[in-house]
Amino acid sequence: MRKEKGVWQILLAIFIIGSLLGGLIGTVGGYYLIKRQNSQERISFNNGIVQTQEVYIPKSLDAFERDIVSMVNKVMPAVVNISTVTLIEDFLFGITPVPGVGSGFIIDPKGYIITNYHVVERARKIDVTLSEGKKYQGRLIGYDKRSDLAVIKIEGENFPYLPLGNSDNLKPGQFAIAIGNPYGLNRTVTLGIISALNRTIVESRGIRLENLIQTDAAINPGNSGGPLLNIKGEVIGINTAIQSNAQGIGFAIPINKAKEIADKLIKEGKVIYPWIGIRGYAIEAEYLNYIKFPVNKGVVVAEVIPGSPADKAGLKGGYRQIYIDNTALIIGGDIIIKIDGKPVETMEELRAEVQKRKVGDWVTLTYIRDGKEYNVKLQLAAAPENIY
Repeated sequence: MRKEKGVWQILLAIFIIGSLLGGLIGTVGGYYLIKRQNSQERISFNNGIVQTQEVYIPKSLDAFERDIVSMVNKVMPAVVNISTVTLIEDFLFGITPVPGVGSGFIIDPKGYIITNYHVVERARKIDVTLSEGKKYQGRLIGYDKRSDLAVIKIEGENFPYLPLGNSDNLKPGQFAIAIGNPYGLNRTVTLGIISALNRTIVESRGIRLENLIQTDAAINPGNSGGPLLNIKGEVIGINTAIQSNAQGIGFAIPINKAKEIADKLIKEGKVIYPWIGIRGYAIEAEYLNYIKFPVNKGVVVAEVIPGSPADKAGLKGGYRQIYIDNTALIIGGDIIIKIDGKPVETMEELRAEVQKRKVGDWVTLTYIRDGKEYNVKLQLAAAPENIY
């Protein structure tokens, strides 16, 4: 019994010594581990502020940021500030000079610049300032009210210019970068995405702009005429308008359309649009609940402009006005359903088909009158400048 008691005493002593050594080692090791972690994370509780280790940035995101910075530096020399002076006649104070500011960008080493028409509208003086601060006098080459585009020129050679992209390939979700001079803040860069395509708006002067790019890249007064770019630094649009009382809703003219118009303005000084001479609207599904149309799709002719090709061809407009959800509709007119055999359902589609043709071309319109289908040929004329 004594022998067994001695064995148990020895084992107990070994256990206690082992526990003490283990605790000591764990305490020392834990101390150095915590000290090391605190050193790495740089934790400080002074004034309630906790500083943690630096956030890890993936290499791909870091490279994307560098690419954006590099692209902006590359294109910035070709983005210009446009300052104008317009003379306004006031009944009390006579003629008053009114300053204006906008943006533009150089498209040719010879100094051709694209901007919005409303930036230079009625301007008596146009000054163009480049990124390095050098100022030039701008000369208006031509303008097109219908598309809100204008081309001006500065004298010189070997100017930096921007490459023009392809707006037909755009998709919602792609990155978009706007550069301009909002509120006189020169060379402001904003980043967003393509929010939507083929938008239609009616701007403050009553001009209808169709097939616009919608973007959430911040656009403000002064951005007008500046470039909307993709991440390659190619121009995909021209910043033109914003949705008032909204955030992140801006619009740009697609560059493919702008290229075509700018080319005509440089060569001819103006753009001539073919025209049939009607005002109309599409048959919407909700209209069918209130109005009995002979067809469910087509363009209702609300008005025929006197002396227009449509007037000469005998088309008839509506004669009675009704209201649907506070919208005034003129009903009773012919309903155009085809142009040269191609179905059309909206005024946008009809206008687009007409614009594919030239002044003087003959087209065949298929329309419905009193429930019967007819065909008529008419010759496209040049649209008056005050008709949009």
